[in-house]
Amino acid sequence: MAMDLTRLAHSLHTLERKILPFLHDNISITEISAKSKLKEDEIMHALKWMQNKKLLEIKASSYEIISLDKNGLYYLKHGLPERNLINLIKDKILTLEQIRHNYKDKKEDINPGIGALRQKNLMSIQKDGKAVVVKFKLNSDGLNYISQPLPEEIFLKRISERIHTVNDFSTFDKKLLDSLKRRKEFIKTESQKSKHVILTDLCKQLLSQKIEIDLIEAITPDIIKNKEYKSRAIRRYDVEVQVPRVFAGRKHFINEAVSYIRRIWLDMGFKEMKGSLIQPSFWNFDALFTPQDHPARELQDTLFVEGMGKLPSKELVNKIKNVHENGSDTGSKGWNYKWNPEKAKELVLRTHTTVLSALTISSLKKEQLPCKYFSIGRCFRNETVDWKHGFEFTQVEGIVVDENANFRNLLGHLKRYYMKLGFNDIRFRPSYFPYTEMSVEVEVYHKERKEWLELGGAGMFRPEVVKPLLGKDVPVLAWGQGMERSIMNYYNIDDFRDLYKNDLKLLREVKPWLK
Repeated sequence: MAMDLTRLAHSLHTLERKILPFLHDNISITEISAKSKLKEDEIMHALKWMQNKKLLEIKASSYEIISLDKNGLYYLKHGLPERNLINLIKDKILTLEQIRHNYKDKKEDINPGIGALRQKNLMSIQKDGKAVVVKFKLNSDGLNYISQPLPEEIFLKRISERIHTVNDFSTFDKKLLDSLKRRKEFIKTESQKSKHVILTDLCKQLLSQKIEIDLIEAITPDIIKNKEYKSRAIRRYDVEVQVPRVFAGRKHFINEAVSYIRRIWLDMGFKEMKGSLIQPSFWNFDALFTPQDHPARELQDTLFVEGMGKLPSKELVNKIKNVHENGSDTGSKGWNYKWNPEKAKELVLRTHTTVLSALTISSLKKEQLPCKYFSIGRCFRNETVDWKHGFEFTQVEGIVVDENANFRNLLGHLKRYYMKLGFNDIRFRPSYFPYTEMSVEVEVYHKERKEWLELGGAGMFRPEVVKPLLGKDVPVLAWGQGMERSIMNYYNIDDFRDLYKNDLKLLREVKPWLK
């Protein structure tokens, strides 16, 4: 046993050895700091190491500190309202008017003083017949307080002299305390926490031993050269002790998810599309056969940017204009209105990454077909922010331009994508979008909320979109999926806003994305 205690003593850190002589049951960290002259954070490190060695337990407790508030300090110095009233009345009988006249410098204290004395039954009040004249006179108990301090005065003085907790007061004192707390800004209480230690039997045995202070903490060339290790003990190291967790540098978990999603589409043979966040309405709306009077093109939905953008070639502009006005040669009647090129120049923060699909299709050459493209980009809409919406979000876009593509291929691509994100319950619901036909919305089942969650839209681009941009009508599969909603389930986050609040604890402890 003595040998075990020696080994244990030799494993103590310098800080542990410094505080050990001052330890006893229920000693607080503040007391240890005062006796050892060490900082409280150094003491906490030492105590946690000793707790790991089963030498003690750290107990936390909370208590309320009592102190004088603004009015308490004022009346301690200038006298309580009832004290000043006692000194004014003494053994005289005064009317209310006389009191007001004699007490005019502190007239705001008259009513509180009268109230306090009446509550204690220290004051007699008389009325003269039918006249509304109130006479005040201190009764015999009140007269006693001319030469004696009031309980409240003793109490305030006691609180002012040193720090007290609620537990310091007797039952009678607690009644006084509650009475003063009801008076405006007399007493204030502040909740504080304290940590103290409880020693184990092992620690008490260790305290009975002679502790060697001068241990070798680290082997240096000088110690080896001078052979100090022969005359001094070497501190033992506990390799199982808990040490502070080190958080290595890593990507933000959103960027990890983006990298993973990018890898999914690259592995499926897609190429990535990129483009500016600010786009002319021509590419964001007109090229996608969205009419110029559509509600999505109003301020309540779209965020506009000051200035005007440039339109592409006159040939392409005329094709889009004709499709909108009469359908051109797409088999459509168009929207039957006068298309305005000035409205097409309005700059917007892109409302979807489908704008990149339109730009990409317009640049394709015949020899590049068939082809597959995707993008992961920021989009902006004037949305009300809630648990599943944000005014800024990330969209996962994709297109497949292929003469042999069909609607079942579209569903297959989306199902494969969501299965790689960890979803098994996936369904497709018919929907409508101005630029696709047939159209679907993709939904996955949210187990915690027990409801189906919409993640994005998809469909086959209409001829009114494809033919003006590509020059011929070729099947184009297209989708735009919300990324944030699709990764919330993996991270066990049920509120869109939590993804971007940059909670340091979440950033450190959130699990890495799938590999």
